[in-house]
Amino acid sequence: MIADDIALQSVGVEAGYGDARILHGVGIKVRRASIVTIMGPNGSGKSTLLKTVVGLVRHIGGSTVVRDRQGQIVDITRHRPYELPALGLSYVPQTANVFADMSVLENLQMGGLPLVGGPGEFQRRLAAVLELFPVVSERLSSRAGTLSGGQRQMLAMARALITDPVLLVLDEPSAGVQPDFVDAIFSKIREFSRRGLAVLIVEQKARQSLAFSDYAYVLEMGRNRFEGTGQELLHDPAIIDLYLGAGRLSAAAKAEPTDAHPTQ
Repeated sequence: MIADDIALQSVGVEAGYGDARILHGVGIKVRRASIVTIMGPNGSGKSTLLKTVVGLVRHIGGSTVVRDRQGQIVDITRHRPYELPALGLSYVPQTANVFADMSVLENLQMGGLPLVGGPGEFQRRLAAVLELFPVVSERLSSRAGTLSGGQRQMLAMARALITDPVLLVLDEPSAGVQPDFVDAIFSKIREFSRRGLAVLIVEQKARQSLAFSDYAYVLEMGRNRFEGTGQELLHDPAIIDLYLGAGRLSAAAKAEPTDAHPTQ
């Protein structure tokens, strides 16, 4: 039985590449309008889990379901990746997340291909997205390849939001982004949640991500190791020592609290 507030639920996920099994029975939940962080050491299976969730890596075992725009539970292991935006799931990969040779506007138009309702619906969604991303609005005629790392990430998120998803999956959104843009990106993610969007994120800046996450999972060697609210993990001495860096307890304690949603 799937709870009414679940946006995504993975159970017993087994996945890998070729003969190499990376995930061993991983399970996660993402509730509506919540932010969930997946963290763990390099090679723990974080990005593989995201790629499996969005269909880029095949489920060998287990299943993943999402709640679509109509509120119906859909088993996405039975769908192709290109079908997921129409169900309400959008994905922003870590690299190669814009069409560099296309203009910013053309990138947004590509994001709008799954929309129904014709040009009028695209213009409505475009206006809503550009209101969220002024930096993108200012560069519509620019070639995407000329944007900075932070601007590209903003464009990638804007394109993902064109379809008005109910769940946004982000793989390392701060990777390759200059420091002055990282806070802006994290601020946008918090705003998405306040607007009712569920967000599933893998982030290299785990301490910052935990500070604004409602819930988090720690993977190790492709298995669930720890889980809890963002604040619980942020202040857990074992998590700090193992994954956030020894000696950072005092720094973590000073992390800004957030208006977190109910726990898992």
